Amino acid sequence: MKKIGVILAGCGFIDGAEIQESVLTLLAIDRAGAEAVCLAPDIEQHHVFNHLTGKPVPGESRNVLIESARIARGNITDLKNIGTLDLDALILTGGYGAAKNLCDYAFKGADCKVNPDVAAAVQSFHKAGKPVGFMCIAPVIAAKLLGCEHVELTIGNDPDTANDIEAMGARHVECPVWNTVVSREKKVVTTPAYMLGPTIGEVSKGIEKLVEDLLALL
Repeated sequence: MKKIGVILAGCGFIDGAEIQESVLTLLAIDRAGAEAVCLAPDIEQHHVFNHLTGKPVPGESRNVLIESARIARGNITDLKNIGTLDLDALILTGGYGAAKNLCDYAFKGADCKVNPDVAAAVQSFHKAGKPVGFMCIAPVIAAKLLGCEHVELTIGNDPDTANDIEAMGARHVECPVWNTVVSREKKVVTTPAYMLGPTIGEVSKGIEKLVEDLLALL
């Protein structure tokens, strides 16, 4: 059975991992006959939001690994230990946590930096010729790390984010929510997910295709 690592960025789309995208990813992996292995960095979130009001919570802090464990039902590994796992592929789900916790794209745009553990994981898989998938806003991480190789990526059709992706050296390709962009030579698969939405049903189609395309590259 193939094992796919899933990197989460917390729990909640404003300050962590997009929960629906994350659960749909785990479901798609299971339905495809593979095993999902959840991972997250053991770091503090950039900030905490009240998802009912949509406002930040002053003075509150949360840990990305602990929050991600909510989605993983406690079965999660510290990302720094990814080398101890025998994984065949890797997926980064979306949510603003990908742009706030896994990197600082939300604040610095194309000048962003990627968390060292995240960068090491993505680059090690890429160097080993193992496929990596990114959804929603997470493709900006691929652009930052692999843009020098002119990898093809999508975040849907948002012009500002697409311009930043191009500024980092990658090639942005417009894509509907139900589809994917596959950079076959680089073994990178991306899908817009909730960068486009609008419904969980439509988002699920693209995520299922991402998992299928990723496994096809093995």
